[in-house]
Amino acid sequence: MVRFFTAGESHGQGLVIIIEGVPAGLPITEDYIAVHLGRRQRGYGRGGRMLIEQDRAHIMSGVRHGRTLGSPIGMTLENRDWANWQSTMAVEAVDDPNADGRGQRITRIRPGHADLPGAMKYGYDDVRDVLERSSARETAARVAAGAVAIRFLEEFGIILRSHVVSIAGVWAKIPENIDWKLVEDSPVRCADPEAAALMMVEIDAAKEAGDTVGGTVEIIAENLPIGLGSHVHWDRKLDGLISQALMSINAVKAVSIGPGWETADLKGSQVQDVILPVTDPDNPWQRKTNMLGGTEGGMSNGMPLVARFAIKPIATMVNPLPSVDLDTGEAVQAHYERSDVCQVPPAGVVGEAMVALVLIDAFMEKFGGDSIDETRRNLQGYLKTVGPRKVYQ
Repeated sequence: MVRFFTAGESHGQGLVIIIEGVPAGLPITEDYIAVHLGRRQRGYGRGGRMLIEQDRAHIMSGVRHGRTLGSPIGMTLENRDWANWQSTMAVEAVDDPNADGRGQRITRIRPGHADLPGAMKYGYDDVRDVLERSSARETAARVAAGAVAIRFLEEFGIILRSHVVSIAGVWAKIPENIDWKLVEDSPVRCADPEAAALMMVEIDAAKEAGDTVGGTVEIIAENLPIGLGSHVHWDRKLDGLISQALMSINAVKAVSIGPGWETADLKGSQVQDVILPVTDPDNPWQRKTNMLGGTEGGMSNGMPLVARFAIKPIATMVNPLPSVDLDTGEAVQAHYERSDVCQVPPAGVVGEAMVALVLIDAFMEKFGGDSIDETRRNLQGYLKTVGPRKVYQ
């Protein structure tokens, strides 16, 4: 079982990451993880926080001489902005929490954020006790953990990528063969340059109005072996696990595997992916289409895994919405906490991390070994059995 934990607050000293279950012998470096953390920090519509932080995870345990040991991997990620919040976010009790000018109680609740349910659930009288942990800053820790999972999947030829499908109602025309370098170079991580330009216009307009915008992202995982996940229990279905992982990302409100909602309006003959006759014994069970997004019955079916998620506009706005005060219940303007105008482009990088963390767990459940070499032998042995039964058995 591969699982991960994160700890830390947005303006605290930093983030802590633990990922366990990764087999021994996986090559991994801080430089590799830093590449993915850097991708998360980019994107048109990002706020001032990205000018402060230069994220780099420090590996503290579980790796020796550039390879995993099989023990839990521990990492820390410094918050450089902590220097400006030391009184407000001090661990110990302080005489003046507002010594840095930031420690006044927050009672103006933001619609669409975790403020109100979090304060009610935990009995807080200061919304900062909620917003510090519910902040999307925590996704940097997920990307650090996800980078380890992505590096693992690369060992077995599995490649994860993401691109933006829409922002603020502007939809990209997705080419049949996506130019992934173009996506990485695009300020909005979009494969359609014309749509990307219009997306940036919408982001600029929202910024000018003190508003925010959301959009849609697509994650693609290629070269997955057939049979990850399971049909026998609800909580082992691969598409269900991926959906839960993506829905857990801040502000995500919808997830689909493949076209998803669009298939509800089609006939069955238009949706099912026809299986082609086996002509290549090394590559059996190919399909004419991938309408089901690479899963059937809660298992990978050998086609590329395709998942989309929709992220709502950010709840924190320069021009705040009407709201109420936590103390009195009276009408006020919502609190403003520094934030992005659009977080759709970096959300794709976070989505890659979350999908990778699901896939490494499913992969190890199916092929698990204590080392990379043992896991590879298990996979190779399984692949020899995958094909027409009178040929392969």
